[in-house]
Amino acid sequence: MDMRVSGELDSPAMFSYSLDAEMDYDSIFSVVRKAVRYSIHKERSGLGLILSDLPPALGAFWEVGGNYIVLNESLVEVMRRMARSTREYNSYIFVVLAHEYLHAIGYIDEVEVRRVTASVTANAMGAEHPATAMARGDMWQMYPFLRFATGGSGGRAKVVGKFDTESTRSYIW
Repeated sequence: MDMRVSGELDSPAMFSYSLDAEMDYDSIFSVVRKAVRYSIHKERSGLGLILSDLPPALGAFWEVGGNYIVLNESLVEVMRRMARSTREYNSYIFVVLAHEYLHAIGYIDEVEVRRVTASVTANAMGAEHPATAMARGDMWQMYPFLRFATGGSGGRAKVVGKFDTESTRSYIW
């Protein structure tokens, strides 16, 4: 496999295995950023992540003009318990973060962002990767157990301390 001197992921074959190991949100988001940059040559820095007790029908959101992606912690926990593999769990987080990251880059229309998420994922991960199936499909049909997750009103929120560190590395000494 060909790699740039920096060691950055730069081919679908390399991306497809990048979600196989246990990873934190920051590591998965790093793959999201690289996949988007590789696929559509766009990026944005300075985002944060909040875990919240959102209603079960809402996987995540990004508020227009905001700097935070808000992720439904209940759905994440259910997926962590029910996923058949680390790759499947990481793929779920990847797709949800990629979707919201694309909103933050400027894809506001929901239909368009779903199409671009599927395109970026297929381009970066390959057609047979679980993340591609998730991005192309309906997660509620693929994983019906998500519908029954407990949820809340968004009243509880936790800021994830280590997130999007790739965009801040050059500023911190």
